[in-house]
Amino acid sequence: MFVLLLFAIPSTACAAESNAIIRVLTLQDYNTRVVLLGTMLLGVTSGIVGTFMLLRRQALIGDVVSHSALPGVAIAFLIGESISPGSGRSLHWLLTGAAATGLLAVVCVGIIRRFSVVKPDAALATVLGVFFGFGAVLFKTVQELDTGDQAGLKQFILGSASTMIAADVAIIAKATVVVLVLSLLLFKELSILSFDEDFAAAQGWPVGLLDLGLTGLVVGITVIGLQSVGILMVALLITPPTAARFWTDNFARMTFVAAAIGGASATVGSLLSAMVPKLAGGPTIVLAGTAFFILSMLFGTRRGIVRRWLLHVRNKHRIGRDDLVRAMYEIIEARLAATGESSAVHSLPDCEIVRDSIDPFSRQAVDLDELFRHRSWLMRRVKQTVAVAEREGIIRMDSETGWRLTKAGAAAARRAVRNHRLWEMYLISHAEIAPSHVDRDADNIEHVLGAEIVEQLERLLESQVSPAHLPPSPHPV
Repeated sequence: MFVLLLFAIPSTACAAESNAIIRVLTLQDYNTRVVLLGTMLLGVTSGIVGTFMLLRRQALIGDVVSHSALPGVAIAFLIGESISPGSGRSLHWLLTGAAATGLLAVVCVGIIRRFSVVKPDAALATVLGVFFGFGAVLFKTVQELDTGDQAGLKQFILGSASTMIAADVAIIAKATVVVLVLSLLLFKELSILSFDEDFAAAQGWPVGLLDLGLTGLVVGITVIGLQSVGILMVALLITPPTAARFWTDNFARMTFVAAAIGGASATVGSLLSAMVPKLAGGPTIVLAGTAFFILSMLFGTRRGIVRRWLLHVRNKHRIGRDDLVRAMYEIIEARLAATGESSAVHSLPDCEIVRDSIDPFSRQAVDLDELFRHRSWLMRRVKQTVAVAEREGIIRMDSETGWRLTKAGAAAARRAVRNHRLWEMYLISHAEIAPSHVDRDADNIEHVLGAEIVEQLERLLESQVSPAHLPPSPHPV
C-alpha cells in the first residue's frame, strides 16, 4: 500500500499540472481571458506604432518614455497621498503622472537636439539617465512612507500582467481603436514621414503636427503598457517591427506582420506566465518576442540568415558554373584556333549552332588538369564545381578524366563568354583598361550582367560587335 501511495502521489501531481495547463490553454479562467485579451491588444498596438518609430530611426524614444515615466508615477502618488490618503493609488492618477513626465522627457530630447550640438543618441541617453535616476530617488522616498509598502508601485518597473482587470483592458482597447483609426487615416502621411521627413515638408505636409501625433501615440501606448510590461515596453515596441523586417520590404505588409508578431508574443508570454505562476508576465512576454525575433532572423523569407546563406550558396554555384563552362569554352577555342575552326564557329549566329554535329564545343573533352591550369583553382574547387555542373546537366563524363559540354552547357558557355568579352571590350574602349589586365577586371563584374546591361553594352559597342555573333577575345586566351 505504501509503494502504491508513492507512485500515486507523483501521478496525481502530474494530473493536476496537466489539468491546470489545459484550463489555461482552453481559457476556462476569467482572469486568464482578461489578461490574454489585454496583453494581445497591447502587443498588436505596440507593433503598429513601433513600425513607424523604427523606420523613423527613433526606436529609443519608447525607452526614454518608459524610464522617464517612473518619476511621474512617484510624484503622482505623493501628490495624491498628500491631498487625500489612499487616492494616490488610483491607476488613472498614476498613469496621468507617467504620461506627463514621459512627454516632458520627449520635449527635453527635442530641445537638446535642436539647440545644441549633442548627438541624438547622447541626448536620448542623457535624458533617460536623468529622469530614471530622479525616479529611483522618488521611489526610495515612497518606500520610506508608512503607506509605501502597500503602494504597489513596483509593478511599474517590471510590470504585473496578472493583476490586469477588465477596466484596464477597456483602456487598452480604446487605445487600440485610436491607433488603428489614426494609422489607417494617416498611413500615407506617416509612411512618408518615417522614410523622408524633408520630402514630406517639401510637399507641404504638417511635419511638426504629424511628428507630434506619432510621439503622442508612442507616449500613450508606453504609459498604458507600464502596468503590464513595465519599463520593458520598449522591447514590445521595437522587437515586433524589427522581426517583421526579416519577412518583407513592403511597408504595409511589414506593419501587418509586426502587429501579428506583437500579438503572438503577448499571447505566448501571457499563457506561459499563467501556466507557470513563478514567471513574471512582462518579462515573459518580452522573452517570447525575442524568440519570435530569433526565428525571424534565422528563417525570414526576405532577410533571414538561412535564406541569405542559401542564396549565397546558389550564387556561388552559379558563378562557379559560369567560370567552368567559360574555361572549357576557352580551352576548346584554343584548340580550334590551331585548325582554323574557331573563326568559322564565331561567324555562326547562336540560333544556327543547335546540333552537336555543328557545334564542336560539345564534341571535345576537357580534363581536370587542363581546367586546373587554365583557372588557377585549387584542385578541390575544380572537382566540386565539376560535380555541381554535372548534377545540373551542364557537362557530362567523357572518360575517366575528361568532360564534355552538353548542348545546354555549350549554350551556357557561349552566353558566359559573350558577356565576359562584351565587358572586356567596354573596359578597353571606354575605361582605358590595358588588355593584359582586363581579364581579371571583367571577372569581378561579369556575373551580375543582366539582359538590360548586355543590351546597353551591345549598343555602345555596335561598331565593334554584331548582336548575332560571339566576339573574339580582345586578348590572348
